[in-house]
Amino acid sequence: MPILSYLVGKTRKLGLGATRSTTYYEPAHIAREFATLDHLSKGRAAWNIVTSMNDSEGRLFGKDKHLEHDLRYDRADEFVEVALKLWNSWDKDALKLDRESGVLADPGLIRSVQHQGEWFKVEGPLNIPRTPQGRPVLIQAGSSGRGRRFGARWAEAIFTIHPHLVAMRAFRDDVRTQVEQQGRDADSCKVLTAVMPFIGGSEAEARAKRDRHNALARPELGLVTLASQLNVDLSPFALSATLAEVAESPLIHAAAAEKLLMQGPETTLEQLGRIFASSVRVPQLVGTGAQVADQLAELFEQGGCDGFVISPAYLPGSFTEFVESVIPHLQRKGLFRTAYEGSTLREHLGLADLPG
Repeated sequence: MPILSYLVGKTRKLGLGATRSTTYYEPAHIAREFATLDHLSKGRAAWNIVTSMNDSEGRLFGKDKHLEHDLRYDRADEFVEVALKLWNSWDKDALKLDRESGVLADPGLIRSVQHQGEWFKVEGPLNIPRTPQGRPVLIQAGSSGRGRRFGARWAEAIFTIHPHLVAMRAFRDDVRTQVEQQGRDADSCKVLTAVMPFIGGSEAEARAKRDRHNALARPELGLVTLASQLNVDLSPFALSATLAEVAESPLIHAAAAEKLLMQGPETTLEQLGRIFASSVRVPQLVGTGAQVADQLAELFEQGGCDGFVISPAYLPGSFTEFVESVIPHLQRKGLFRTAYEGSTLREHLGLADLPG
């Protein structure tokens, strides 16, 4: 958050998002932090909502064990509900700043918050006025069944990773259906899928970059990342074990088994470990700037996503290459802006204004 506050003064249009966990914070912390960032940035704040992943994080916060998967989302549902009540406790016109009459704010436009639920007891209102966006843009990345239901209820942008167009489109269609079942407009939630571009002056050069990068991947290191994300110990299993075999083990909890089987039951731990080490499952796009732009255009136009998260294979070059080599081709196709038309992140994402 201090870095984002610094970037407020160095940028004019970029959205500024931070990740905060609903498991190890309180709603008032989140409401105050992001209201402040939204005011400082004049409406460019975003909150990436996570529930955290593993027992080691719980121990860092003095808990013997991390909350069970679905309970984390139950707490998160109520957490977001409370945060929204706090952000909405000030009407848009409540702050008067009238020096002549000595009126700071109209108390009739500030609502009391009296929340008492299973997880939280909160008395408001928030002691920060309504922000330029009304609240930060809400981002989420849950892929489990429970995580998708949470995202469909609250998220305005969802980060996701899928290996190919068919899987991307199936996920987006499912999200849009669930968003509508929550009584929301399907377009009120943008699905942003991750890609990892390897760009060269020729296709051969780009393939050589990718191959050099992937040759560095060690499956054991990828499995460390995977085990952390799943909150399980994978060390008892042989690298040759299939994910179906691992998922059947009593050492693997149900949520982890579900996520493992999504990668293909016949996939081995070694294969998945190598994928995690090289790209954390993010699909790799290879080619010249024009070719990568064509690949992105196809995924977008075929309904695979509403936009992209560009995952860098290496730094600092990946982003520079993408901006210089791919963006101009997307602009010529009419698929990327040539200038910002709004000032807030909500406007940049094509999200409707909030009632205030």
